[in-house]
Amino acid sequence: MSEETRAVQRLAWTEAGTTVEADRVVAETPIALVYNGISHVVTMATATHLEEMGLGFSLSEGILESPRQLLDWEIIPRDKGIEVAMTITGDAFTALKQRRRNMTGRTGCGLCGLESLEQVIPPLAPVRSDFRLRHSTLQAALAGLESAQVLKREIGGVHGAAWCNRDGGVELVREDVGRHNALDKLLGALHRQEHSAEGFIMVTSRASYEMVAKVAALGIPVLAAVSAPTSLAIELADQYGVTLAAYVQPGRQLVYTHTERIVGEA
Repeated sequence: MSEETRAVQRLAWTEAGTTVEADRVVAETPIALVYNGISHVVTMATATHLEEMGLGFSLSEGILESPRQLLDWEIIPRDKGIEVAMTITGDAFTALKQRRRNMTGRTGCGLCGLESLEQVIPPLAPVRSDFRLRHSTLQAALAGLESAQVLKREIGGVHGAAWCNRDGGVELVREDVGRHNALDKLLGALHRQEHSAEGFIMVTSRASYEMVAKVAALGIPVLAAVSAPTSLAIELADQYGVTLAAYVQPGRQLVYTHTERIVGEA
């Protein structure tokens, strides 16, 4: 698990005294996403499922319109991090250069490098879906997510993003030190693996505007978060036709937008 964790030492104190112990902590690695030889973004991430993160980021950020525009990819270890080198089609690369974006990792610096306020809120078509689920379905997904997060259970310090079917079963989970990275990995995995045609996404973090935009860009109708939503996340979810549920906790949850998709029990 060297890609996910690092061995460290710690000083443990109790009233009985102190001891020096071995420990493992989640690893945080600089990851550069590179398109046709041009570095586009560097983010701090857990160095697993990086090809899925690259694909998911590319699709959810509108760099690629289709997975078919990703022609090839290579994971290249560097002295100070890892490079995800992607080869994309000429039309996609031309559009990327025109955007002239130079972003850093979203954690703590979500707007760094954006050239105009218009880039903050991407123009996306509203999600059109008659998908429905029950309140109990969200509760079932919450219960399943805890057991599905292997790295969190063993080490802690990571966020998770899960694809859940219409019965609340957790079909696919990705974990990362960054909540956006976990979501990008999941979105990339959904395009590479078989999954149920209808479902929703649950994340173990707060719901930010970027996460709503990523979900809406791929036409997913429901985003559920275990923590709080931001005001802009609520506004964009309403605008983009996304049902946003937050504060999903045992026995309780709040639905902020497009509440018609969350129905009562039979």
